[in-house]
Amino acid sequence: MPSQLEQLKASGTVVVADTGDFESIAKFTPQDATTNPSLILAATKQPQYAHLIDTAIEYAKSKASTKEEQATLALDRLLVEFGTQILKIVPGRVSTEVDARLSFDKEATIKKALELISLYESQGISKERVLIKIASTWEGIQAARELESKHGVHCNLTLLFSFVQAVACAEADITLISPFVGRILDWYKAKTGEEYTQETDPGVLSVRKIYNYYKKFDYKTIVMGASFRNTGEIAALAGCDYLTISPSLLEKLDASNDDLPQVLNAEKAKSLDFEKVSYINNEPAFRFLLNEDAMATEKLSEGIRKFSADCVTLYNELLKKVSSA
Repeated sequence: MPSQLEQLKASGTVVVADTGDFESIAKFTPQDATTNPSLILAATKQPQYAHLIDTAIEYAKSKASTKEEQATLALDRLLVEFGTQILKIVPGRVSTEVDARLSFDKEATIKKALELISLYESQGISKERVLIKIASTWEGIQAARELESKHGVHCNLTLLFSFVQAVACAEADITLISPFVGRILDWYKAKTGEEYTQETDPGVLSVRKIYNYYKKFDYKTIVMGASFRNTGEIAALAGCDYLTISPSLLEKLDASNDDLPQVLNAEKAKSLDFEKVSYINNEPAFRFLLNEDAMATEKLSEGIRKFSADCVTLYNELLKKVSSA
């Protein structure tokens, strides 16, 4: 019996590495890789990546005058340095995140996304190999809609916890969404004190609903399940378009030969009973329905705060370095 990792790939799921660590990416041969400020911050603490920081600082000092401008530019360049190195390993695309502090500013998000794409292109990387990660706020979805339609920039809408967010993204013709699984489970366990199985896990059920709805109505947006707490959640979503998985869980899947059958199927989804809904041009309805979902509202806000804090930490580290260089 092949490993569960090989069975997962055989089910039609594209495996994506959720890490900034190059060695882990190379080991498991994923198609794509995703990063975020937290993963980059963790990676920068490892000595083997010090040269990437040095490159980013050297670049920033040659392009900007004030220390603050240099630190901001160094942060962008550092994200791109990690992405560029990752793209030497994976054959597909890398996801690079826009500063989460811009999550409620459509125009600033677009501007930052185009700056990141420009930095990638200066390194010889085509925009076709980059997914710009943006939080799934109303403003983030609208920014991604414009980036996709007007600039040909592919986007990955992250921190997605609710059906209303997913529907709006599909209607906006976003390339890919990252509905979170484990963080949804965390919330329900904390609120109810209950334990959940693979079949009752609310994070798993959320992604299954989104996947089936997309396939029922022929939306082209890729569903990439994210934020897993255990391999059971991954197995319960076998057949999903993409799954982005941490190195520790990739290791467990690779070491197990237990049966991992395909669960999700695009053709079977066609026969499911769904009512088609629309939110992309109805901001009041979108905001109200998101607000009605306490879990999604809390986890979206928490995720933005966490990514923002890690961006600030990384910025401050770079500010110290440009000031002392």
